[in-house]
Amino acid sequence: MDHLAILTDDVGIIQHAIETVPNRKTGYCTDDVSRAFIVVLTYLRLNPSDRLSQRLTSIYLSFLLHAQMEDGRFHNFMDYDRRWSDEVGTPDSCGRAIWALGYGVANAPSPPWRGVCAAGLDRALSTVGSLGHIRSRAYAAIGLAHAYTAVKDPKYADALRSLADELRAAYEATASDDWQWFENAMFYDNARLCEAMIRAGRALSVPRFHEVGLQTLAFYEKVTTENGVHVPIGNQGWYYHGGHRARYAQQPLEACAMVKAELAAFDLTGDVGHFASAELAMEWYYGKNSRGIVMAQGGGCCDGLEEDAVNTNMGAESTLALLAAAYALALRRERVLRAVR
Repeated sequence: MDHLAILTDDVGIIQHAIETVPNRKTGYCTDDVSRAFIVVLTYLRLNPSDRLSQRLTSIYLSFLLHAQMEDGRFHNFMDYDRRWSDEVGTPDSCGRAIWALGYGVANAPSPPWRGVCAAGLDRALSTVGSLGHIRSRAYAAIGLAHAYTAVKDPKYADALRSLADELRAAYEATASDDWQWFENAMFYDNARLCEAMIRAGRALSVPRFHEVGLQTLAFYEKVTTENGVHVPIGNQGWYYHGGHRARYAQQPLEACAMVKAELAAFDLTGDVGHFASAELAMEWYYGKNSRGIVMAQGGGCCDGLEEDAVNTNMGAESTLALLAAAYALALRRERVLRAVR
């Protein structure tokens, strides 16, 4: 947790870093604070008495509450002088904030914090229908799946079903024999779409939802596995149906998304093969990648894997991706060992 603590002050988590030094000029964003809130809550499930994580949880939750607007949406970008620099956040940032609050409803370590998360999530429910991007809807769906699994509130189920229906419709409108996907291209944070459908299907007991999630995850595995190595879609060109997939620049958030989707599939099916696939994606951080370079260093993670270089800056997004993947795997290792035995 050391590098995460270095990036965090009493307001939130600094977006970017110069090498390992926080770059205060870049300020804060709800995207990263949402990720950080989920990370520290997961860490507290592993280490309930950890005082640093408790303090960080309070900082991140306070930021999210401050970011929420009267209509339920969220600001995203805050300058270092604590002034919001946008009128309203991006759809992705609003979706991630809903995800974080939903995860808090299920996993915050004390009833008061869970209640605060629930109040923020309830205020945001009216905005779910306006999340126009498919990933924004997936982020919100993951949070609502966590919340509904924990408290069985019908309003969470209704919102989750609506989002999952939209994702299912997108898949059915696009999928073909050679392209089992939600869009005509693969862009960023791809496996989150699979995870959202798997979690929605499990939470709502709707087989069609988790069937779509498992089908698309199997297809994505084939696209991103080369000779036993996880090779995420690069953001230098992406991967359009019928075209050539970009291999670079690979982003740490892609490996994390794959870990979490495979673990959602493992939770649903009990198939330890999904856990093995999650471990394969985790190994991307530790040198089992297309360049054989260790991305995880000293509790942080390099910001990107290029064809002929590595971005050695260790900002919030990449570090949080590493920690989120590692802690999620750690939560399930004992289960896997029992299953194997």
